Formats: sequence, structure tokens, C-alpha cells
Amino acid sequence: MTNLTITAASVVAGANAATEGGTAGEAITAGQAVYKSSTTKKWMLADSNSATAEARQAGGIALNAASLNQPVDVQKGGDITIGATLTAGTAYYLSDTAGAICPVADVGAGEYVCLLGLAKTTAVLALDVQFPNVAL
Repeated sequence: MTNLTITAASVVAGANAATEGGTAGEAITAGQAVYKSSTTKKWMLADSNSATAEARQAGGIALNAASLNQPVDVQKGGDITIGATLTAGTAYYLSDTAGAICPVADVGAGEYVCLLGLAKTTAVLALDVQFPNVAL
């Protein structure tokens, strides 16, 4: 699978960003896809083929790095400069590598489909998470 190579220092929320603050439940890097644990209420790395059902549905993208129990801001919608080179017009999905993002062409068998957004430019992702709870 070809995941995006994200430069964490280049991840920036757009002017129309919808964000939520919280606490990291594990080490998180800016630009990683995360979900909020229903039991701990902490942000964790999302993973499209996780054995944990709620981990398969990303809640957004981390805007900053955080270690366990540190504050983390998560963008849940709107434009985000993702810190990687995108292909404009391409759909980007949650990867089967925890926290990673991949293009639609790299979503494989056994993975749950979680659309993160569409690339508006080679740098900006229009973040709009959609999760039909369907595995390929």
C-alpha cells in the first residue's frame, strides 16, 4: 500500500476547519487519521482493518503531535493542508496502517472503506469523513 508521506510540520488547518480538542490515548503525529475511543474518550490512531470496530471509522486528522495523555487538536471537516503531495481530484482513504492515509487505488480486500476527503489541489484535502461500514 502506498501511504501518503506526510511532513508533520506542514499540516495546517484551513480557514473553514471544524476542529475539536481532546487528549491523546497514544503517541500521535500531526497528519495522522484518528478516532475518539468511546470508553476512554481519548483520540487514538484509526486503522481500516483493525479488530476494534470503532477504530475503522476515522473522526478526523490530528493537527499536532501528542504523546499519551497530552492535548491534541483534531480537524473533523473543512480544508486541510495535509503536508503531502496529493493528486487533485483523487479520493483519499483511511489506510490499513494505523493513522495513515492512502489514495483510493490502494484500498485493498478486507479493509473497511473510510473516505477522508477529496484533494482540491496538490496540497489541500477537502476533509469530509464518510464511513459506510462496508468491507471490501
